[in-house]
Amino acid sequence: MLNLSPTSIEGRVHTERYRAFGMLRSRYTGRWARRAFLAFTTVVIAMLFLPWTQNIQSTGRVTVLDPAGRPQVVPTAIPGRIERLLVRDGDFVVPGDTLAVLSEVQQDYVDPELLARTEAQLAAKQSAASAYRGKAEALTRQIQALRAAQSVAGSTALNDIERARLLAHSDSLNYAAAAAGLAVAQAQYDRQRTLYDQGLKSLTELEARTVGLQNARAEENAARNAWDRSRAALRNALLASSNVPNDYGDALAKAESDLRSAEASAADADGAAAVLANTLANLRQRSAWRYILAPQAGRVTRLLQAGIGEMVDAGVPVLTLVPDATGRAVEWKVAAMDLPLIHVGSEVRFLFDGWPALVFSGWPEMTFGTFSGRVVAIDQTSNEDGTFRVLVAEGDGHWPEAVRPGSGARGIALLNRVPVWYELWRQLNGFPPDFYKP
Repeated sequence: MLNLSPTSIEGRVHTERYRAFGMLRSRYTGRWARRAFLAFTTVVIAMLFLPWTQNIQSTGRVTVLDPAGRPQVVPTAIPGRIERLLVRDGDFVVPGDTLAVLSEVQQDYVDPELLARTEAQLAAKQSAASAYRGKAEALTRQIQALRAAQSVAGSTALNDIERARLLAHSDSLNYAAAAAGLAVAQAQYDRQRTLYDQGLKSLTELEARTVGLQNARAEENAARNAWDRSRAALRNALLASSNVPNDYGDALAKAESDLRSAEASAADADGAAAVLANTLANLRQRSAWRYILAPQAGRVTRLLQAGIGEMVDAGVPVLTLVPDATGRAVEWKVAAMDLPLIHVGSEVRFLFDGWPALVFSGWPEMTFGTFSGRVVAIDQTSNEDGTFRVLVAEGDGHWPEAVRPGSGARGIALLNRVPVWYELWRQLNGFPPDFYKP
């Protein structure tokens, strides 16, 4: 003891009972302490220059790379009452398997014969439309026949006009010949009368000329009458020809009006039939929606409704289905400060919940129990907590088969190699890891 203090502990403390007082009395104690301190300092300084791998660490959860393979709820398409539940928790189903059966609860669809009645209404409307189309076809044929008859009548009238014109022309020639004969007979009679008055001709010859004159006058009169009749027939033929459109116009107008009415009725019936066909298709689809089918292969994990007899609305989930899909991935949450350091194709090492691992984040070659992954997608917008979702798919090394969607995972992204002192300095100052380009 050096007894440097003015206050002595002699007689107050039994120094022989404490080992430290004995060591203080040894002259070799300070030398060993200095050597130990120097050795420790040398080791610490040497460790500061060891290489350290910068990394980003964050948590995530296991999911499925294909969106169609992620767990999904199977909802109802229509409101109804649960009649049967055909699956239980843990059952494996394939696409098209019936999961549950509903019954209708809406007043418009509770009739069990609604489909048959709608089909009968559709058949009736289709028959009515077919009948109207048949009537329209018959009226079309009638109009065609009337137009053909009108054409024939017009041709006949033209023929009658031509015949009457020819007859009138012939009668006019006959009249001209009769008029010329009358003139000749008159001249002969006048000469015969003059000769008779002079006593050169006998009364018998004069009477013969008188008879010839009377005959010529009769022929001329008959020819004139025939010409007048033929001209009247020509005028009648012209009138009959002009009256042909009037004779068939009324019949054609009535037939065309009936045709338009039949076509309108057929169109109305077709429209009503189309509405009924649409209604029937909707009813058939609605009837199919009463059966809740498995959209894809998977395992039923949770029934969300109480059971038979429960009323459900449209869109209410009935059960949860985990598809039988492959291609696992991890939805990894990365802070905004670290996001620029992550690139598509970057390697990430994962520690899965339930799988033991020995991790040295700065020395990955000494780490055991981690599994490799590759970044395949990075969200462009942040989550509600300010982090960004990074999708990391299974890497070269296969992940354990027992790792299922929803399991927790802690990811470590390996970055640059730096000295330990630099990493300590960065951590103390709160700087992000060094940015680099892959």
